[in-house]
Amino acid sequence: MHNCGKAVDLGRELTDWFSRPMGQTLQRLESGRLADVLSKLYGPIAVQIGCYGDADFLRASLAATRIVLDHPSWDGGRNEVGVRAQSDALPFDTKSIHVAVLPHTLDFADDPHGVLREVDRVLMPEGHVVIIGFNPLSLWGLRKLVRLPVIGRRQQVPWCGQFLRLARIKDWLALLDFETTAGSMLCYRPPVGNAALYERFLFLEAAGDRWWPMLAAVYILVAKKRELGMISIRPEWKTKNAVVRPLAEPVTRGARWVQG
Repeated sequence: MHNCGKAVDLGRELTDWFSRPMGQTLQRLESGRLADVLSKLYGPIAVQIGCYGDADFLRASLAATRIVLDHPSWDGGRNEVGVRAQSDALPFDTKSIHVAVLPHTLDFADDPHGVLREVDRVLMPEGHVVIIGFNPLSLWGLRKLVRLPVIGRRQQVPWCGQFLRLARIKDWLALLDFETTAGSMLCYRPPVGNAALYERFLFLEAAGDRWWPMLAAVYILVAKKRELGMISIRPEWKTKNAVVRPLAEPVTRGARWVQG
C-alpha cells in the first residue's frame, strides 16, 4: 500500500508534481512512447483510468469513444460529464471496453491487484491494458528508499507511491490470463529537482536505452486479455522510441468523454 495520505491531497499533490519541470519532462516522454503504442491498438472504446497534469494519453488512440476517469480539477469541455468512481469498481459493463490505459494508477492505488481484476472484468476478450509504472530497480527507486518517511510523517509524491516491480505486475496479469505482448522502458536521468541540472543529464536517455534498459525509471507494459485456447507468444521488449458506481480512489475522480 502507498504512504501518500488522503485521496484528495494525493490527487492535488500529484497534479502539482507533474506540472513541475521533472514531472513535465517525464510526461512528455511517456506521452511520446504511448502514442506509438496506442496507434497499434484497435477498438471503438478506450478508457484512461486517472490523469495528472496536462497529459491526455488517449489523444493518440484510434478509438471512436475515449473516456478519461479523472480528478475534479480537470477542465470540462462540451463533451464532458463529471463522474465519481473507484478504480477497483469501474462504472462500465462487463466486457465493454477495448483498451484500458493505467498511467501510474497502480503506483497509487490502495489495492493494485483489485484494480487489475476490475480491468479484467470490463475488458473485451482480446482487449488490451497498457500500464505505466515507476520502476523500483532504478535511480528513482533508490531515491524512494533513501527518503523513507519519518515516524508520524509521510513521504512526498511521487516517492510515497508503491513502486511495483515489473515482474510482479506480469505475475498478476498472468494469473488473470493476460498475455504480455509488448513493453518499453524510458527515463534514465536521475530524479534531480533543479531543471537546468536535470536537462544536463539528457545524454543518459540514449545511453540507457543501449546499455542499461531495465534500470529505467518508468516501464510501459502492454498485455492482451486472452480467450481460452489461445496460444501465448513471447513479447518483444522495446527500449528505443519505439451505470456509474460510487466514489473514487485518487486517480479516478471525474470522467472525460471524447467522441472521435
